[in-house]
Amino acid sequence: MKNESYTSLLKQYWGYDDFRGIQREIIESIGAGLDTLGLMPTGGGKSLTFQVPALAMEGVCIVITPLIALMKDQVHHLRQRGIMAAAIYSGMQHDDILRILENCILGSTKLLYVSPERLGSELFQTKLKHMKVSFITVDEAHCISQWGYDFRPSYLQIANIRHICPDVPVLALTATATPKVVDDICAKLTLNSQRLRVGERSSGMLSTSFRVFRMSFERQNLTYSVSHAMDKRTDLIHLLDGEKSSAIVYVRSRRHAREIAELLTEAGLSATFYHAGLEHAVKDQRQRDWQHDRVRIMVATNAFGMGIDKPDVRIVVHFDCPDSIEAYFQEAGRAGRDGLPARAILLYNAADEPKLHKRIRDTFPEKDYIRKVYDHLAYYYQIATGDGYGVSREFNIDDFCRKFNHFPIQVHSALQILQRAGYIEYLAEQDNQARVKFLVTRDDLYRLRGDTPDEEKVIVTILRNYGGLFADYGFIDESLIANQCGMKSHEVYQTLKGLSEKHVLHFIPRKQVPYIRYLQRREDSEHIILPPAVYEERLAQYQERIEAMLRYAKDDSKCRSRQLLEYFGEKDVKNCGQCDVCHTTAKTDIQQAQQKILSLLSDKKRHHITELYRLQLDKEEMEQALTYLLQEEYIFQEDGYLLIP
Repeated sequence: MKNESYTSLLKQYWGYDDFRGIQREIIESIGAGLDTLGLMPTGGGKSLTFQVPALAMEGVCIVITPLIALMKDQVHHLRQRGIMAAAIYSGMQHDDILRILENCILGSTKLLYVSPERLGSELFQTKLKHMKVSFITVDEAHCISQWGYDFRPSYLQIANIRHICPDVPVLALTATATPKVVDDICAKLTLNSQRLRVGERSSGMLSTSFRVFRMSFERQNLTYSVSHAMDKRTDLIHLLDGEKSSAIVYVRSRRHAREIAELLTEAGLSATFYHAGLEHAVKDQRQRDWQHDRVRIMVATNAFGMGIDKPDVRIVVHFDCPDSIEAYFQEAGRAGRDGLPARAILLYNAADEPKLHKRIRDTFPEKDYIRKVYDHLAYYYQIATGDGYGVSREFNIDDFCRKFNHFPIQVHSALQILQRAGYIEYLAEQDNQARVKFLVTRDDLYRLRGDTPDEEKVIVTILRNYGGLFADYGFIDESLIANQCGMKSHEVYQTLKGLSEKHVLHFIPRKQVPYIRYLQRREDSEHIILPPAVYEERLAQYQERIEAMLRYAKDDSKCRSRQLLEYFGEKDVKNCGQCDVCHTTAKTDIQQAQQKILSLLSDKKRHHITELYRLQLDKEEMEQALTYLLQEEYIFQEDGYLLIP
């Protein structure tokens, strides 16, 4: 594909005249059939690097991404542009998945978005063998690295997909990866050691088949600062009261999200909160309210994350200290995507350090405790030693903790470690679709119809799209119903709740339900092996990330932007001149320049202004110091001479 063709597709479907940054290099590399890794900052235009070549190449592009909301949004926007795209993810009906996969085989789909959990299904792998695949895109590629801050075991399934499609190139994309994680991504995704790397490899990279393209993570319009706060709540109100544009406040816990939103509301500021525990309709409504400026401030946990693309966020405040530079950099990067000046501020005080160290103990509980959780899990499901292989059960963590006197944070961590060790599969965010069953007969339903036009539209649409709902529960897609009814998803949700309250039907809202699946027969807990790669090495890595975050928060001697960029392996970076450190340093340097000028003139004699150059001062600092001294009348100037009065 010639360069002109990529540009013409960009113009035809997106209206842009040309690519920016490293987009063209990445597109040409994957278009040439080469394994490619692109490191691009948040807001750097990652999507175009796979959407454009997908249109240019024959076959379907498989896009692996962990965010269902993001894939739905991208599919919607692609279809609006006349591009055939589809998505399959956990919770979808079998018939819908089958139809989408068959369409890919027939060649009518250009981009297929897939959640990593679906990659291991027999249906997907069987159908994949019959598809003409142009290339595989791995979005948020840092999730495949066990050294990454957001490692997801489901991403390891991608290696199996490469063996099914051995001649298909891979495009890996991420906005947060240290040099070590970059090496690990390339190693995990390289098909075999015989494939030669094409082109020069970046400094420090392992020898793999991947071409690595790196765009500087520097955001010149974004000012990073750390505010050492005695009273975080008062400082937060002051910061947000002085900034009238859209804002995000990140906190650590769900409880904190609600409390801080209430604090801001009581202070007269427009705020709401968001976390993973809210019902989907509530989350969608709050995100829309914020997106359309009906609410100015979103107080959120990290559940409000990837895929949030509001360009005019002017300030992102971290009320609680994140546990890694990677998490902080990605969340802070949601400010100023429109290219206009924006701020990212970390509120920090002495209480944050012990809290971060406690997270280490919570995230890596003692091995004996992990074995105890494994035993209690078996008691919870009544699984005998030697049994349980392949057993899958819904997991109510609150009920489990009540019965066995545990705390949810430590249990969650223990289950994740048992998953990495290969004993269980712990799907902490299994997405279950909404379900409906009619409680009246079909004849009664036709007589009743709906009390309101919305109720009638929803009932008719459900009957048109789904069968068997008078006999048993069936999954429904609220967004599909909303689209066909000309309603909003939250309006469909409220209508279904109303029909449920009237006992016309029983509506079970969509929710995220954790699941446990045994990958091995139950062992005696003393035989549970937690090898160093699962426990000690990852513990050491997590401790390193915590310490790096603390160094950033406490180091007032080096430019904040330089600290962040050097962490991600960038060299020869310059001071930003805008952060709290740079401002303090500049003020100190100017004060020192003032003292040198006053010292020169302290003999009370007239000194020609050119003598200042003998002081070997920075030109800008000298000019600012001289201007201040003259304005405040510490010195006077006559005919090119300076003197102290």
